Amino acid sequence: MKLEEFDYYLPSGFIAQKPIKPRDHSRLMVLNRSEGEIQHKLFKDIKGFLTKGDLLVLNNTKVLPARLYGFKEKTKGKVEVLLLKSIEDKYWEVLVRPGKIVHFNTKIIFGPELEGTVKGKNEEKGIYLIHFNCKGSFKEILNKIGQMPTPPYIKEKLKTGNDYQTVYAVYDGSIAAPTAGLHFTKSLLKELTQKGIEIIYLTLHVGRGTFEPIRASKVEEHKMDSEFYSISSEVAKKINQARTEKRRVISVGTTTTRSLESAFNFVQDRIVSGSNWSDIFIYPGYEFKVVDVLITNFHLPQSTPLMLAAAFAGKDFLFRAYQEAIRERYRFYSFGDAMIIM
Repeated sequence: MKLEEFDYYLPSGFIAQKPIKPRDHSRLMVLNRSEGEIQHKLFKDIKGFLTKGDLLVLNNTKVLPARLYGFKEKTKGKVEVLLLKSIEDKYWEVLVRPGKIVHFNTKIIFGPELEGTVKGKNEEKGIYLIHFNCKGSFKEILNKIGQMPTPPYIKEKLKTGNDYQTVYAVYDGSIAAPTAGLHFTKSLLKELTQKGIEIIYLTLHVGRGTFEPIRASKVEEHKMDSEFYSISSEVAKKINQARTEKRRVISVGTTTTRSLESAFNFVQDRIVSGSNWSDIFIYPGYEFKVVDVLITNFHLPQSTPLMLAAAFAGKDFLFRAYQEAIRERYRFYSFGDAMIIM
């Protein structure tokens, strides 16, 4: 498949700059695959499309304040650093802007408590290795001076970092939010539980793989960067039991979906618990093994999340839904509206 097949035009005014409050009052597009029908609701209405016995799976990762601003010790030139992945104690893979003027052993000062030294670079991927020196706890300093790594298409400054966290975020490690989960409120989750819908959590730390642009002209040639995920034995047991009992597994977001599909063992025909790294790339033609219903946002053109949604909904149906969303003036991307594909 050609990459250009997954392109579409979106006027800039459709890109949501801030979240709807309350969160569950964002819009919800309902896609019925068997009927080819589309409905328009509010996200809080999602409880009308979930039934007793459904298993709702969410990603409880927490976004790090992973964007740091500093200056080079010698020249005082300004530098922006985005943390990607912790390699070992105080060594991180990072992106650096502007990268061309940062060389081996360049020391970057982020504040009186934190500095970093460039120790390597992957030329092919443009990823730097930085060793951080800090006075105190790196995590505490990061929480003090780091900024939330919102995508570049969000121009407005966050009023609070919690706007870019799900209400159920627990484990630090992501550099982007699992945005489908941003629509849930604690009260909505409680209502779903009271209705008999079982809610469980796994963890996938969103990294570069989720948002890295596809540079290959043929979709099949793209390689995903790996991202860490973890599924407890209890959660795996509940998923496997739901599948055995023919109850629906409802995945909230593309990160949750990739975790579930990565953890599926073909030989055992079941989800396997544990921690691992996922580099699964899902695009049209993929046969889903675990997920029955997908809740997701409206994604960027030519992006890997868009291709996963197209694989689940069917490419033609999804793009028809996107065009209807534009006609109906839905809000797009991270702080935008949602869809449920059934």
